[in-house]
Amino acid sequence: MRLKLADLHRATEVARQLALTLPPDVLPVDWPSQNRNWFAAVQTEKRMMFIILTLIIAVAAFNLVSSLVMAVNEKRADIAILRTLGATPSSIRQIFLVQGVVTGCIGTVLGVAGGALVAFNIDVILPAIEHALGFKFLASGVYYISELPSDPQLADMVWVAGVSMLLSVLATLYPSSRAAATQPAEALRYE
Repeated sequence: MRLKLADLHRATEVARQLALTLPPDVLPVDWPSQNRNWFAAVQTEKRMMFIILTLIIAVAAFNLVSSLVMAVNEKRADIAILRTLGATPSSIRQIFLVQGVVTGCIGTVLGVAGGALVAFNIDVILPAIEHALGFKFLASGVYYISELPSDPQLADMVWVAGVSMLLSVLATLYPSSRAAATQPAEALRYE
């Protein structure tokens, strides 16, 4: 006997309630327990995608570090002039912190917006790519699914944006401290 519920997420609860009322030789089985391996695979895939996204963000943060270090090296004379005019090391540090954080914010906003745009419109984007390239990515004869499902979750987007912002802030610490440690006499010696 099969039951169809209006709320599919109550299947486990209904199966438990049925087990209490049915005779002991009848065993109700719900669809989540029947597909436990599939759900475990999806959870593993979700964790791996988060790790991959974090590594991509880490590469972007490394690029931010290298661009800020290059900016500090190019602006050594300017930093030295600011220091001789009375700027404190903490104010120099703050300048480069703000520059890095603003760059990280812009990159995070553009990345999250672009990712959300693709995730919410994948049902239009994928067929357009398939039509342009002339073949199907998910042929129904080969795969169980014929279209790419997408269910963007706000919590996931917030986590990715949070990790991105945290890494961009951490990426600015080394270059800004290096800029703050610039000695005016050393920087201006060869200018």
